[in-house]
Amino acid sequence: MKTIYMGTPEFAVPGLEALYKSGHEIGYVVTQPDKARDRGKKVQFTPVKEKAQELSIEVLQPEKIKGNEEFLQKLKGYAPDLIVVAAYGKLLPPEIIHLPRLGCVNIHASLLPRFRGAAPIQRSIMEGDEYTGITLMYMEEGLDTGDMIAKKQTPILRKTAAELHDELALLGGELLSEQLTNIESGNIVREKQEDSLSTYAPMIFKKDGELDFSKDPVVLERLIRGMDSWPGAYTEYKEQMMKVWGAEPLEKVSGEPYGTILSVTKKGLEVSAGGKTLLITVIQMPGKKRVSVEDYLKGNKIEVHEVLGGKNRD
Repeated sequence: MKTIYMGTPEFAVPGLEALYKSGHEIGYVVTQPDKARDRGKKVQFTPVKEKAQELSIEVLQPEKIKGNEEFLQKLKGYAPDLIVVAAYGKLLPPEIIHLPRLGCVNIHASLLPRFRGAAPIQRSIMEGDEYTGITLMYMEEGLDTGDMIAKKQTPILRKTAAELHDELALLGGELLSEQLTNIESGNIVREKQEDSLSTYAPMIFKKDGELDFSKDPVVLERLIRGMDSWPGAYTEYKEQMMKVWGAEPLEKVSGEPYGTILSVTKKGLEVSAGGKTLLITVIQMPGKKRVSVEDYLKGNKIEVHEVLGGKNRD
């Protein structure tokens, strides 16, 4: 089977490895253009490009794919049977979606139709879902609306978005491996998505990490895990950004203004939130590493009755 793989970030690497190990021919790996790092000092390859080069697969990095006739002709010239996509980063135009004989399949990081869109991993945590997973699906022109091939699920528990990302990336590679033979033979029972059950997972921005202490501590704790490792949940302490990497919701009732530091102990900072209490356990101050509150207090002071909170930061 002649294939093309399209992906960009670390999440897409296990899928490429799975396709390579399957023994199917990979004519091209398509990934986003390289980006300058450290204000243009050094060019950074995408993780998928690095893996493709390691596997000696030719890499294509078009600046744009829509209306790019040269790129399209290159794909047509190869005449792929299948295109596999995982977090490529751009919507595919119809002429690419309909090019392969067996279609385009996508490795999507949610249990569709829940959480179509750019940030399904973070949103599944923030919304308090019990489970999430991977859906292998046929692509069509809508956003993550195509027929489903198969799913794998995993419990979310107290995982961070970073932990869940790594787990789902591996699950995606496993699911692709399991289904490639069925895709090639046409032995797939396509399952249509129930559009009425769909939800949307919009892209995450830095400002989404600001902690609003008027919200319930359970909601804030989910946000903190959902923002780990990027962009990081944050608040303001004495006009300095304090990133928050760990917290526990407490049932302890508080009538103090939202964001008030109620106590400072080795266990953490008890903060008034939504009429209850949030225990902040891991923090990071500007220019410092993330540390437990206990370790931070060994050389620094945090004052009780100070109120956390500040303006949105871009």
